[in-house]
Amino acid sequence: MDEPETKITLVGTAHVSEKSVREVQQAIDELKPDVVAVELCQARYMALKGEVEETSIKDVIKSGNVYLLLMQYLMAYVQRKIGRELGVEPGAEMLAAIDAAEERNIQIALVDRDIRITMQRFWGKMKFREKLKMLFAIIESIVGIGEEEIEIDSITDGDIVSQLIEELRRYSPSAAEVLIDERDAYIANQLLHLRGNIVAVVGAGHLDGIRRHLRDPSSIKSMDEIETVPKKRINIGKLFGFGIFAFLMLTLVIIITSGVSMHLMLLALGYWIVINGVLSATGVVIARGHPLSALTAFAVAWITSLNPMIAAGWFAGLVEAWVRSPTTGDLKELIDVETPSELLRNPIFKILLVTALANIGSVIGTLLGAYIVINVTGIDIEAVMNDALTRWF
Repeated sequence: MDEPETKITLVGTAHVSEKSVREVQQAIDELKPDVVAVELCQARYMALKGEVEETSIKDVIKSGNVYLLLMQYLMAYVQRKIGRELGVEPGAEMLAAIDAAEERNIQIALVDRDIRITMQRFWGKMKFREKLKMLFAIIESIVGIGEEEIEIDSITDGDIVSQLIEELRRYSPSAAEVLIDERDAYIANQLLHLRGNIVAVVGAGHLDGIRRHLRDPSSIKSMDEIETVPKKRINIGKLFGFGIFAFLMLTLVIIITSGVSMHLMLLALGYWIVINGVLSATGVVIARGHPLSALTAFAVAWITSLNPMIAAGWFAGLVEAWVRSPTTGDLKELIDVETPSELLRNPIFKILLVTALANIGSVIGTLLGAYIVINVTGIDIEAVMNDALTRWF
């Protein structure tokens, strides 16, 4: 028996547009497809249907993915904020496509790459400068700085879409590659494996790329490559940590061998403990963490600063998790928060923020503490090093 002729119709949408919801419903009614393909992965599909996957916050802290998850939740919050302003839930057009397909007993195909792989590739490929720019842009969106009126329905127009994508490429080439180009190829590849009359509901920003790959399947990259989380490059944070560690050890050796009095050494140690502890604990306070978490950050920061393999924020975050005991309900609430204050009150977001800000405070404390210790002891590091090099070499 011959296979039915395959026809793929792409419906480009804006993810927070009422017009897009109507267009999706109209396309399914008129085209009567055999398959409705949606730009979702299993995890996003479950979230859209109100089913939340269990997440171990302790495992997140231990894995070192705190900043990635924070960024993901902040980006999702900004999208919800835009949707609220327009009176449309983010992803409403995808939900409309799913509901329409289920009502008509039409097969549903989830054709997007797993969100976890996308976010890990996105975070891993971005340069530090790009991450900072994106973080500041998200914060500006949350607090409403520099907001411009956007005609959201015009976002599905080809010229506008091209302008927005080019702007993203200028802003962050790495983000554009992972969020646009790789997913264009992935979605096109998934569509090519479907048969029958297919309506594919995708973001307008993916239309041109998907069409290009459908016309020329040989242009699609190896799926093995874009479905894999890349091995971590040299971790700048770890490299910086080892550099600070080496500098501190050298400073300690110089202090011990330079004849500094025990009184000055103890004074320097006191400054080191207090400066590291206070700044790390301040990060917890800014995050509105529990006093026990702040006390933990204060207690461990001075020693974690000497070891690049551990971080004060990990300990503070784990204590915060123990105190808050987050539940699946908290995760559901985090997905639906509507205001910055609700975001900050959510136990899961608070734990992540405590971890991140305690770490940042500890890094600042390490740099400031090293500077003050050198000044307190009155040691001329350059002179001592020159003297040591002369004697040893």
